[in-house]
Amino acid sequence: MAKTLNIGLIGQKFMGRAHSNAWGQVPKFFDDVKIRPTLHTICGRDARELKAFAAQWGWGATTTNWKDLADDDAIDLVDIGTPNDLHAPQAIAMLEAGKHVACEKPLAGTLADARAMRDAARRAKKAKTFVWYNYRRCPAVALAHRLVKEKKLGRIYHVRATYLQDWGGPKTPLLWRFKKKHAGSGAHGDLNAHIIDMSRFVLGDEIAEVNGAVAKTFITERTIPGSRKKGKSDVDDCVLFLGTFKGGATASFEATRLAAGNQNRNTLEVNGEKGSVRFDFEDMNVLWHHDATEGAKTAGWTRVMCTDADNHPYARHWWPDAHVIGYEHGFTNMAADICRVLAGKKPEVPLPDFADAYETQRVLEAALIAAKERCAVKMREVK
Repeated sequence: MAKTLNIGLIGQKFMGRAHSNAWGQVPKFFDDVKIRPTLHTICGRDARELKAFAAQWGWGATTTNWKDLADDDAIDLVDIGTPNDLHAPQAIAMLEAGKHVACEKPLAGTLADARAMRDAARRAKKAKTFVWYNYRRCPAVALAHRLVKEKKLGRIYHVRATYLQDWGGPKTPLLWRFKKKHAGSGAHGDLNAHIIDMSRFVLGDEIAEVNGAVAKTFITERTIPGSRKKGKSDVDDCVLFLGTFKGGATASFEATRLAAGNQNRNTLEVNGEKGSVRFDFEDMNVLWHHDATEGAKTAGWTRVMCTDADNHPYARHWWPDAHVIGYEHGFTNMAADICRVLAGKKPEVPLPDFADAYETQRVLEAALIAAKERCAVKMREVK
């Protein structure tokens, strides 16, 4: 019989739903995973809403005090899906209690908090940490990672990454994501974090320098939820920056929640001496590949449907070829990989832990410094 992994989850909103579904799906689709995640305890602030959430998603117990999860010896792993400013105190408390921790991205709202989390993870030698950079788990992105690792693209010259959404216009109320004290930053930490991680993952390389950046807040006031009053929105609406990887590749990153017509356009293009790949999450099952070594007579972009059980990461666990997967499957693929690691096995593709996610946080910080100071920032200066 599979060993049970008792999960405690903090957060009952968007990420609470995504994570609850992911843990629940693992035993149904990943028969090679030798640990069975069990939905033990869900924690949230609204007791009445929490009870209904637990019943809907199959959680065994509820609590409105997240510290109860640290005190419960039955809980093996705590999953943190709260606003960014809460990540550090919650994660550090769980690590000190000996729990494994899976935390939403970005690792924290500030570099100082992220550093404290990384250091706490180092001290907790028996506990493992994970960060929900779920786009690594898209088969197309994982395939791009493998193609680069296999030198199919040769030397990498250039990376172009964008994450464009359109939900953050003037009519959007003053949610926690628009308050610096809770979020740390705006579109930058919310969206650029994903494409920084994705580019680092696909290239297997680190950014050496942020060469320049611009950050802009267009909507400075928003309606306070539940009232007609306005409050200050003090985070960025748009951040663009340039970078150079240690291996020499140049890169551009662009994130905004004000790109009309782009609902969740998370894109990555990697150009190398032997070819290129490109990915767009709005067509997430597809990876485009160009073989630059092919003759001009037949050269061009090839559309690769990343659903083949024998050739594409994670595909064998889901549906027949070309029966596509969706957003939620990235979370399930990651939950399965977490279970593999805790069973002493290798994940299908590398998982980010707190130390890994801290490197993304450093790049986020460097870009904000570059935008504020109007200068280039070497990563060795950001610690």
